Amino acid sequence: MKFLCLICAEKVMEDMPEADAEAHFQEYLEFTERIKANGNFAGGNRLKPSSTAVTVRMRDGKALTSDGPFAETKEQVGGYYLIEATGQEEAVQIASQIPGARYGCVEVRPIADDPQTLTLGLDVPHSLGK
Repeated sequence: MKFLCLICAEKVMEDMPEADAEAHFQEYLEFTERIKANGNFAGGNRLKPSSTAVTVRMRDGKALTSDGPFAETKEQVGGYYLIEATGQEEAVQIASQIPGARYGCVEVRPIADDPQTLTLGLDVPHSLGK
């Protein structure tokens, strides 16, 4: 099964002192190499700060945009991993090792693999990242 791990924190790497950001990035490199070696990695990346985000809403046939994240919150989504796991228990165990979990939280959500989703061609190939 595939799971999306959304990494949320009050502070992203751009907001950290350079030495702290470098150490934190190194932790992420080590974690990523470990889940690649275990066959759990299917994708992922760090996101730019929420100040670079644009939120889009369609109203009366018109696209309305606003700067920033979709919700007012101290924590912001700072990155994500798409992982392969045998079930939610394993996905949570993997997510607990994501370095950002110590400073914020990681939301773990299963990826839909129902017939309707697969018909849309949205499924990520099983071989991705392996």
